[in-house]
Amino acid sequence: MSPVQVNQTASRWSSRWLFILATTGAAVGLGNIWRFPYMVGEHGGGAFMVLYCVCVVLVGLPVMLAEMLIGRLARQNPIDALQTLAVQSGASPNWRYLGVWGALGLLLVLSFYSVVAGWSLAYLWRAGVAGFAGLGAGQVAALWTDFVADPGVMLFWHTLFISLVGAVAMAGVQDGLERATRFLMPALYLVLFALVGYAAWRADFARAWHFLFDFRWQLVTPRVVLSAMGHAFFTLALGAGALLTYGAYAPKGVNLMSSIVMVAFLDVLVALLSGLAIFPWVFQQGLQPDSGPGLMFQVLPTAFAQVPWGDSLALGFFCLLWFAAWTSAINIAEPLIVILMERYGWMRYSAVLAVLVLAWFLGIGSILSWNHWQDIRLLGQWTVFDFITSFVTDWILPLGGLGFAWFAGHVLSKNAARSALAQVPDNIFALWWVLLRYLAPLAIALVFVTPIWQFFAA
Repeated sequence: MSPVQVNQTASRWSSRWLFILATTGAAVGLGNIWRFPYMVGEHGGGAFMVLYCVCVVLVGLPVMLAEMLIGRLARQNPIDALQTLAVQSGASPNWRYLGVWGALGLLLVLSFYSVVAGWSLAYLWRAGVAGFAGLGAGQVAALWTDFVADPGVMLFWHTLFISLVGAVAMAGVQDGLERATRFLMPALYLVLFALVGYAAWRADFARAWHFLFDFRWQLVTPRVVLSAMGHAFFTLALGAGALLTYGAYAPKGVNLMSSIVMVAFLDVLVALLSGLAIFPWVFQQGLQPDSGPGLMFQVLPTAFAQVPWGDSLALGFFCLLWFAAWTSAINIAEPLIVILMERYGWMRYSAVLAVLVLAWFLGIGSILSWNHWQDIRLLGQWTVFDFITSFVTDWILPLGGLGFAWFAGHVLSKNAARSALAQVPDNIFALWWVLLRYLAPLAIALVFVTPIWQFFAA
């Protein structure tokens, strides 16, 4: 394969550490703090947690490296990168549509991310202004019911959050993303460790520990395995081209293998620490860990209302949730902005505005599904919000991940991959190559079958 014409205008991270932090920011988000705890609760605690970690190592890491590899070789946006490398490998230029597919996924994720992140901002405001102290379970539930029943209020917080994303995205990679990453990612970990420490001191930490780490074989079912695989894709931001973009931004000489291992470790660490920060309060108050998406906004505020320093705890937690959503949303938007700038010649200001306005508009559908459109059921069972989140996690990300794994493992030559990963030891490269070509596509195909199986089983 002949050398790729590198896009000389591509931005670069100024250091390896900032590259790792920014990539972690793309991966760490609502999937780790909002979705992971209730997925653990719904799928048997430790059984799901262990399988999730196994899926991250055996499937997530190989596909992460594949996406990064494509970005490093092409130094272009996802659509052009796939087209360029495909043509130079003697394959069809139609591989570019894999980049289009990923861009669609990123846009849909950004649309519902902004809505859920708006919830975190609203509850952060409530914790700071009025608090939850002394409220009973019924009163906390009424707060949530009244909140989602008012589309105007939800639209305000949705708009505020997406405006905050735009404020950073307008500044570009080094002035915007890097500066935000330097502050937000360390702040996120500091808040998270503080919450875990307080939970260990004042709540039922032992029971939460056993819930998360006791592995019970009887709870392992095909549904749990496949859910763990799908969630690994969601939390690692795989299959949509975001990591490809960050691979294109990676400084020259960065060891991609060691970098993605660090990113995966930091990502999983946030998920595990979130469980240790949340479940001790759930168990101490005798609440249910399998409360679904409402765990963050109904169950936890009920627990916070009954414990010492509960309002401070709530303030820290919803600040954490907002930080995670903000860093992730900024990084989700960037590949879309880059596509408009590089492929169509847009100025950054126009590209940012177009991406965020479109995501804001699509988010209105998610908002209305909680009130005026709550009786509308797509395909007979999903609200608009449920359909968008399910479509992304069950279809777009697994199919995208399958495409990237196949492209890197079967379209690109092994020599091209080896030359781009020259710093990786031979035995590690050989293991990665086998996992990428055989195990990862098979595992991802099983994830893709999950929604079909669940639909007909319903």
